[in-house]
Amino acid sequence: MAWLLRGTGLISIANGKSVPECAALSYDCAMTDLPPFHLAFAVHDLAAARAFYGDILGCGEGRSSERWIDFDFFGHQIVAHLDEGCGGERTSNPVDGHDVPVPHFGAVLDWDSFAALRARLEEAGIDWVIEPYLRFEGLPGEQATMFILDPSNNALEFKAFRNPDRLFAKN
Repeated sequence: MAWLLRGTGLISIANGKSVPECAALSYDCAMTDLPPFHLAFAVHDLAAARAFYGDILGCGEGRSSERWIDFDFFGHQIVAHLDEGCGGERTSNPVDGHDVPVPHFGAVLDWDSFAALRARLEEAGIDWVIEPYLRFEGLPGEQATMFILDPSNNALEFKAFRNPDRLFAKN
């Protein structure tokens, strides 16, 4: 089954039925019937994580406890787990002339949603690890990308392809 992501909800192309809201940002792209991924990661401050992921990124909050919070991260489940000792040093790998932080996670957005998120991050005064730019320009894998850190020093990458069919294209 294929899904169309319109606004903030998924609509089945086959029967027109919708599923619950996926993310606060508006985007419009075709998706295959892929299961959402789950990622658990450490944060040193749950209140700061709630403000960053909920208020700044616009991720809906699911279940929570005194030690963790579920977030709807663009239709995927991420869980911020409290670890007061996290946030240490990280490493990087060179990619297209930039030092890409390792590890990192993120989301592939459509072009307009990427621009909207960039504006939202700029308005919130978030510092860039790697400022938004066009990576692999002119090549099959051409993409807009940007990297930020959350309050616990977790690196996030957001990217967009003018042609979503090029997500796995080889350069």
